[in-house]
Amino acid sequence: MKEFDYIVVGGGAGGCAVAGRLSEDPKLSVCLLEAGKSDDQLLIKVPFCTALMLPTSINNWAFETVPQPGLNGRRGYVPRGKALGGSTSINAMVYTRGHPWDYDHWAGLGNEGWSWQDVLPYFRKSEHNENFNGEYHGQGGPLNVANLRSMNPFQEIYLEAARQTGFKLIDDFNGADQEGIGIYQVMQKDGERWNAARAYLAPHLASRPNLTVITQARARRILFTGKRASAVEFLKGGQVQSFQAKREVILTAGALQSPQLLMLSGVGAGAELQQFGIPVVHDLPGVGKNLQDHPDYIFNYRAKSLDLLGISLGGSLRLLDEIGRYRREHTGMMTSNGAEGGGFLRRFPDSPAPEFQLHFVIGMIDSHARKLHMGHGYSCHICLLRPKSIGTVSLASADPVAAPNIDPKFFDHPDDLDAMVDGFKLTRKLMDAPVLANIRSGELYSAGIYSDDAIREEIKTRSDTIYHPVGTCKMGSDAMAVVDARLRVHGVEGLRVVDASIMPTLIGGNTTAPTLMIAEKAAEMIRADAR
Repeated sequence: MKEFDYIVVGGGAGGCAVAGRLSEDPKLSVCLLEAGKSDDQLLIKVPFCTALMLPTSINNWAFETVPQPGLNGRRGYVPRGKALGGSTSINAMVYTRGHPWDYDHWAGLGNEGWSWQDVLPYFRKSEHNENFNGEYHGQGGPLNVANLRSMNPFQEIYLEAARQTGFKLIDDFNGADQEGIGIYQVMQKDGERWNAARAYLAPHLASRPNLTVITQARARRILFTGKRASAVEFLKGGQVQSFQAKREVILTAGALQSPQLLMLSGVGAGAELQQFGIPVVHDLPGVGKNLQDHPDYIFNYRAKSLDLLGISLGGSLRLLDEIGRYRREHTGMMTSNGAEGGGFLRRFPDSPAPEFQLHFVIGMIDSHARKLHMGHGYSCHICLLRPKSIGTVSLASADPVAAPNIDPKFFDHPDDLDAMVDGFKLTRKLMDAPVLANIRSGELYSAGIYSDDAIREEIKTRSDTIYHPVGTCKMGSDAMAVVDARLRVHGVEGLRVVDASIMPTLIGGNTTAPTLMIAEKAAEMIRADAR
């Protein structure tokens, strides 16, 4: 059995970052196991190709939820990255951190060391921002953050809509103030996707013999010696193998699969594990029990402009031109992340932080791009940032290859639907600005829907996730907590969780940057604890 000091299970944002940082010490041996393929693919590097991967199983686990009463009985679609880099290899590359209130709230729940002032240095450490500097931004970090290079004129049209309707404009969503409408920065470099693997692993693979990365290695379970995590069992090339961890196993499989792996390994609610014949290593009832995600509704509009993505003869010819432009200069439509514009809006003037986030997309997005429409158009997402509905991730089977049961319980709490109605109205106000109203030629689903009851039904009919599941191995000291403030799993030894599943509550923004922050902080804590 091969031995490593640390075995990192899952090559997403958390896994790439913690493996990269720990392997900086040449005295430590680090092995990273990833179920998907390498990220050295044109599909991953070219930002435009996100639209080809999202609705398919290409580099994508393509999970589904259990039927959701809050979505009129529909199953939600849950794409998650299945490649080195994890979801940073298939997402829209938007760089936002959440609001300082979120992290102060974590600290207020008893998680010492996780306030905004505590975590800001790790955000800065991870970042190399091409456009912003100062107390809120980092220079020289591995994650390249840049302004979009698409040069799409609809960015200015979107900003003009905000001016016409009285919304505040903002240049930097990660500065002193988050509220307002603006254009997102993205995790790109020279017009290419800069995922977690390119940031934290690729520069070092040839020069660090102490760093081993194994792709297409599907973790099956963590093996314990007594109550100490001592090895990881995985499937590679049709054969079951095991690697031994001399110091720690670090679980970084994400908010859906980290709790699944814990349960498959005998760590979870004992009675539930026994139903599947899984020997209980430690009865930890909170595993999988705190699932939170951003519910999202999308406005879709038709518009006759080849600056917008769509299906037409003219659009196909334009795309060929844009491919040539990308090959020459790495600018233009092929560099677009789709969701170019955005915003954070308050529901109430005295709210401590914005309750809604917008993603303005230069194309019609229907059912996660699984339903296509002829012609061109644009769309705008509105998501609720801190929903009160709490869901679960549970085992569907003791088979490690089976997908887990995912139940986000969207709109289970009635306050969430009421809040989304207000968010719908705010977004419609922006979308009905004269500069946008004069461009569009049709409204796909929301036309004529104005009463609160009709809006509620429309939201339940068409809402789904915006891909930000967290919380299923939550940090804390209460009875339902899974890890402590140093991300060590309660009740066992030699095992940590370092990904979005440790968030005790959902942050107000996209989750990649916070997950990288968590990994940066975790690597420092792991080194300190080892000393």
